[in-house]
Amino acid sequence: MRRPPGRIWGFLFQTLTGLAAFLIVALVAVILTHLLFHGWHSLSWGFLTQAPQNANTEGGIYPAIIGTFLLVLLMTVAGVPLGVLTAIYLQEYARPGSRVVQLVRLAVQNLAGVPSIVFGLFGLGFFVHFAGGSIDRLLYGGELHYAQPAILWAALTLAIMTLPTVIVATEEALRAVPRGYREAAYALGATRWQMVWHVLIPQSMGGILTGTILAISRGAGEVAPILFTGAAYSLPDLPHRLTDQFMELGYHVFILATQSPDVDATQPILYATVVVLLGLTFSLNFTAILIRSRIRRRLRGMRG
Repeated sequence: MRRPPGRIWGFLFQTLTGLAAFLIVALVAVILTHLLFHGWHSLSWGFLTQAPQNANTEGGIYPAIIGTFLLVLLMTVAGVPLGVLTAIYLQEYARPGSRVVQLVRLAVQNLAGVPSIVFGLFGLGFFVHFAGGSIDRLLYGGELHYAQPAILWAALTLAIMTLPTVIVATEEALRAVPRGYREAAYALGATRWQMVWHVLIPQSMGGILTGTILAISRGAGEVAPILFTGAAYSLPDLPHRLTDQFMELGYHVFILATQSPDVDATQPILYATVVVLLGLTFSLNFTAILIRSRIRRRLRGMRG
């Protein structure tokens, strides 16, 4: 008995999509296996708690781990609230079809398409030279404090780069909230601000956290934006002030792969550093996913 053509095409499409999903999972497994095979022997407690030595051919990556964590934290604090507020304005306050909305959306689309190296040059020119130089002239009489690469400027540069991700994800989450929730809040006498704060944001928190997760993933792995704005070749100490330079895992991988005086000595360290970078990124994502799942379960309990 012959199958109808529609069922045959459906079966082929299902097989094709399943194969594509399997290839993605297999590719990730191959990459992780390759990295672990070459870097597992170099992973140790000393490697995670010591500073690099002898031009990064010995020692550990503790300053790079802490620097990456602080960079992502500052980037999230600076970028996520701005992105969420922008999305709320576009979705709930701005008049649909107005020129302001069109201008903001055009700016968001352009930001999403700008290469990451351009953000690094922008951060160097605007934050380091212009903003930092202005602060030094106003507060320190021209003495050098802020007009130099620092973790503050690197975090702000990454925050601007990840803004489109947060804005788009938050807008989609707000748009997914049923219209009836808004109407019910207004019927009970709530103002627009009260409706947004007590209804829309809690209901869309899962989508907002999804945008935050994507922003963290991109920010933790970017190297080009921090090349000129704060990352250092090698530092024995941790950043204690916002004006300090810092080590970062992605930049450290770049240094080990391109500027090592002894390739054979740094290759195991290189693979181990990549494993730690992936582990830190996965940990940050997993933490955000747990928070999102907890919020979703709480919302389901409230609805029930």
